[in-house]
Amino acid sequence: MNPSFQLPRFHDRSLLELALTHRSYVNEHPAVREHNERLEFLGDAILNFLSGEYLYKKFPEKPEGQLSAMRSSLVDERQLAQFAEMLGLGSQIKLGRGAEQEGGRHNANLLSSTFEAIVGAYFLDTDSDIAAVQDFVEPLFDNYYQNYSCTDSPSDNPKSQFQAWALATIGVNPQYEVIREIGPDHAKEFTAIVQVKQQTYGQGQGRRKQEAEKAAARDALKRLGL
Repeated sequence: MNPSFQLPRFHDRSLLELALTHRSYVNEHPAVREHNERLEFLGDAILNFLSGEYLYKKFPEKPEGQLSAMRSSLVDERQLAQFAEMLGLGSQIKLGRGAEQEGGRHNANLLSSTFEAIVGAYFLDTDSDIAAVQDFVEPLFDNYYQNYSCTDSPSDNPKSQFQAWALATIGVNPQYEVIREIGPDHAKEFTAIVQVKQQTYGQGQGRRKQEAEKAAARDALKRLGL
């Protein structure tokens, strides 16, 4: 846990508890009826909005394509997992024994999902006050840009590079589709494809949908010799 960062104060502690409750815990404790996946869904949408607004204001000179790639990096699985670690979430998550034994407290997918659930829970706890959630997450975003240089290298942004190729060559944006999900809830692996005008150009895997899409774009670029 980074002492510079801490969870916000919740008025409704049950929302915080729910955000920290993984499906594996519910499976092993029948008396507990809810897990955090609905909050994760909400938090994911909120983070996409807040990160987009943050980058739009912080980098007024950047075009849309670069901002999209930067947002993908800012809220991808690895980075959200780091935010979770900075807040000490790993030690607080309610896990089932199996997930615990498999290293769930250090699993990037599980940590990032829990962070998203925390964001969703805090949004509800503040009566949908997006400004309060913004005050919570923006210091984490600031820390990211203080410690990591922002690069626009195409190799670092495969989705952005493939989008540029598709627009220049074919005139339309690529479309991504998740075609398979395998594994337990705390360690899922997604397979995604990227298509342009219904033609598949690449396929990739990842622990999150965004990671699988990046891998698919990277595969497409490789096949194109780019």
